[in-house]
Amino acid sequence: MEYMEPSSQPTKTTMILCCECGVPIEPNPSNMCVTCLRNHIDITENIPKQAVLHFCRNCERYLQPPGEWVSAALESRELLALCLKKLKGLKAVKLVDAGFVWTEPHSKRIKVKLTVHGEINGGTVLQQVFIVEFTVQNQMCDDCHRTEAKDFWHCLVQVRQRAENKKTFYYLEQLILKHKAHENTLGIKPLHGGLDFYYANFNHAKKMVDFLQYMVPVKVTTSKRLISHDIHSNNFNYKYTWSVEIAPLSKDSAVCLSKKLRQQLGNLSPVCLVYKVATGIHLIDPMTAQISELPGQMFFRNPFEALCDPKQLVEYVVMDIEPIMDKDRKHIPGTGHVSFRHVLCDIWVVRSSELGINENTIHTRSHLGHLLKVGDYVMGYNLGEANLNNTEFENLSADQIPDVLLVRKCYADRQTRSNNRNWKLRHLADEATDERSKHDFHEFLEDLEEDVDYRKQINIYRDAKKALPVDSNDKQAANDSVPHITLAEMLEDLALDCEDDAMGEDNADEGAGAEEI
Repeated sequence: MEYMEPSSQPTKTTMILCCECGVPIEPNPSNMCVTCLRNHIDITENIPKQAVLHFCRNCERYLQPPGEWVSAALESRELLALCLKKLKGLKAVKLVDAGFVWTEPHSKRIKVKLTVHGEINGGTVLQQVFIVEFTVQNQMCDDCHRTEAKDFWHCLVQVRQRAENKKTFYYLEQLILKHKAHENTLGIKPLHGGLDFYYANFNHAKKMVDFLQYMVPVKVTTSKRLISHDIHSNNFNYKYTWSVEIAPLSKDSAVCLSKKLRQQLGNLSPVCLVYKVATGIHLIDPMTAQISELPGQMFFRNPFEALCDPKQLVEYVVMDIEPIMDKDRKHIPGTGHVSFRHVLCDIWVVRSSELGINENTIHTRSHLGHLLKVGDYVMGYNLGEANLNNTEFENLSADQIPDVLLVRKCYADRQTRSNNRNWKLRHLADEATDERSKHDFHEFLEDLEEDVDYRKQINIYRDAKKALPVDSNDKQAANDSVPHITLAEMLEDLALDCEDDAMGEDNADEGAGAEEI
């Protein structure tokens, strides 16, 4: 028997005619060509050719059913996956390729080109290419809706200062504006002489409370209220409230210290002045020019109220002044630090309302020797004739209480200083309309003009409603003794208006102001 190799000649494929158009084709279960198959059978008939995507314009996120909002850029993989999930009949075919077709970004249309394979008539595989058009519809997400409603909140921060004078509260308001600590709030509402900050996030509210504790001496009380409870998942929904109480002391307030507290602060005199409120309460002894800082925790451990507030200031005229040299300070008690910004002096004053009538001058000691000279007007507390309801003050001996406690130099009347003021401050909420708050706020503005270090932490804006002088030196020369804020320390206040005409006028004013600066 002889072995014969098989023939290597290729076998011829039998061709048949299409049952529809008669074109020769290879045999297949349908006996139809591809063109006729596409005309008779559509493998994409169960796949929608149009769909809708919901988009939130505020946070720029897309809705992924059932209730999740995801961030996705145009023509990104995340957006393509979101579009494919919207097509319900895509599981019946095999997806081969998918990609975006370019559309105008502002057309609110997204087109996706898909290539799919589908099996028909017992084994015939058909490939088809088609385009699905997605329409983008705007819909606000739940988070943005709650934010815009301004009444949905989980956390509340209440800031209050229970005092007759609220200059510390105004100072804290400007610190919040400068450091933008209020940018995550849902809303700010003035209530009961203070401000309420509403938050949707616990961490944002806690960050605000930490900021307040760092800036001024405050006492924080926390509480929470149960809103709902899911017994299946053991989830609790609370509303949190922080009560932030600012120390009831402000700049230029007079205080009476207890004996124990005086020893801890360096043997200060019983009656002292508050010359600054920052992270702590800074005190100065007018009798010795010694300074000391009272931490906020120590103050709230043994709290005390102001002995006198600036509303009780009386105007005096300086009749004679004699500075106290360093060699004459040996007999002055006290072991605290001495202020180098102030000069201790013996001073003789007369009440301005009794000038020319009563020639009996009042002798006192003051720390304002670097500011005062004969003939100047000065504001002070008349402790010799005051009727004060304070336990520590009543226990003091007569030699421990000065007749007059001088506080600040009087440069000009308040109306004149207000008319010459060409700057302003911003506010978190509308100002209180009562006269008491306006009086405190004007005193706060005068403190900013008189103390350079005090206003370094505050943003001051130029008031466009008041015209600038032609030559700034003329105004300064006319009244050189009155403190003022220079133009270099002011910022331009940008105010946008919806109307085109108003916007043009504002831009013209700002441009003129920039040229002058």
